[in-house]
Amino acid sequence: MTTDAEDQTEPGGPALTIDELAARAGVTVRTIRFYGSKGLLPPPVIGPRRVGHYGPGHVARLALIEELQQQGMTLAAIERYLRQLPPELTPHDLAIHRAVVASWAPDAVETVSRRELERRAGRSLAPGDIERLAAMGVVAPGDEADADAFRVDSGLLRLGVQLLDVPLSQDAILAARKVLIEHSRAAAHELSQLFRGEVAERDTRDVKSLSAHMHPLVVQALLTTFQRSLREELSEWLTRSRTD
Repeated sequence: MTTDAEDQTEPGGPALTIDELAARAGVTVRTIRFYGSKGLLPPPVIGPRRVGHYGPGHVARLALIEELQQQGMTLAAIERYLRQLPPELTPHDLAIHRAVVASWAPDAVETVSRRELERRAGRSLAPGDIERLAAMGVVAPGDEADADAFRVDSGLLRLGVQLLDVPLSQDAILAARKVLIEHSRAAAHELSQLFRGEVAERDTRDVKSLSAHMHPLVVQALLTTFQRSLREELSEWLTRSRTD
């Protein structure tokens, strides 16, 4: 039986020191230790020479905590939120929770310096990285007079940074982005038409209330359905590959 900490490191996942985890998540070592003392983060797996190792689960949980903080939740509220989550959640499950939380927030595009962009990304960004993020629509030049300023879509930044390490060509990533945008817009349109039929005779305030309640639920449903569909597609693809 594995411990919570072992689940957070995942077999085959990157084993990070506390300094590497801090750099990856864009927080300080002191913050990680504080979260650990509060029970917001599982303890690391202790390896040789008594060095603690952290994994993808810790990175995903830190991202979720950051998102909850951006929504204005206090540490006490975040602690209650995390305590209610099932202990067996994988990093992918935590990412889904973060995406649902992020769906509560309005679009946030800010102009930041190169230094602040790298701080939020949790890593240094080479010129090629900036170009890829720009191609994905995550960042854009912020000011023609200031080459060090960038307009950044905060909701897409973490995803864009993660895609920098994915072994896919830029063309493949952009094609995937186009597919996702087209199909998500089609789903959003059909769901909107469905809900309009339900609230056509209601007061405008009822419509706004329904929208506020349905938004995170629809996002979670779409994410969960897509995750399961993608898992099934990949499983079928791997099965065919073994038999060919």
